[in-house]
Amino acid sequence: MTNNSGPIGIFDSGIGGLTVLKEIIRTLPGEDTLYLGDTARLPYGTKSEETVVKYSTENTRFLLKYNIKLLVVACNTASAVSLGELRRQFAIPIIGVIEAGARAASRATKNGKVGIIGTETTVSSSAYTKAMREINADIDTVGQSCPLFVPLVEEGWIDDDVTLAVAERYLRVLKNKGIDTLVLGCTHYPLLKGIIQKVMGESVRLIDSAEETASEVKEVLMGTELNSDPDRGGQVPVRRYFVTDVPRRFEEQGSRFLGERIGKVEKVALIL
Repeated sequence: MTNNSGPIGIFDSGIGGLTVLKEIIRTLPGEDTLYLGDTARLPYGTKSEETVVKYSTENTRFLLKYNIKLLVVACNTASAVSLGELRRQFAIPIIGVIEAGARAASRATKNGKVGIIGTETTVSSSAYTKAMREINADIDTVGQSCPLFVPLVEEGWIDDDVTLAVAERYLRVLKNKGIDTLVLGCTHYPLLKGIIQKVMGESVRLIDSAEETASEVKEVLMGTELNSDPDRGGQVPVRRYFVTDVPRRFEEQGSRFLGERIGKVEKVALIL
């Protein structure tokens, strides 16, 4: 039985996944969306794989209470370690940001050398490397964790000398490896595209997993006939936002990620 009237569910450890939501809204403007930011338990990038799987499962069960028709795991760390388990447990279509980004990077690279930046957990999981090598076994990857990027973005230091200095230090090793493609393996990083491109140079192609994920969501919805009626009878799409900690910071920062003002944010407890 199809559930084409249900919303798209999206979860992330915090606000970074709003960059994914932004692209989904742009690509599928007529779809209802529910966004859960697990702000009480962030960051996921420093947690054990077992803990991240537990959190991801709880987030999914919460969103399923709202009859979502498709789930997007907008957190790179959760996508890296939880996707398989979530797909085993739950019957709805589940899309992660890593597979979409890996496909885009595999298509983009000309010399077969791809860099990946992300959290420590995402990089150490080698999830992007595994996904790319399933597509092309000859691709050579190099990973670099950039833990200071997230707090810099959340402080709003998007175009700052301090951020530029941090980027130059993190990205030096990737420049020396001669990569021609760089995957932004964290949902915060698209906000630093300008600085990252400046450091890497125009010859390096940046891959934004958010854009690729939105395209995949559209493809899956169309292919399974779960897409909503574009007309919707004149109804305005519903956008709901949930957080597991105080909403104020999410509301203040979220507009920077989403590119528009966020409406009411509801604080929830993940009681399962």
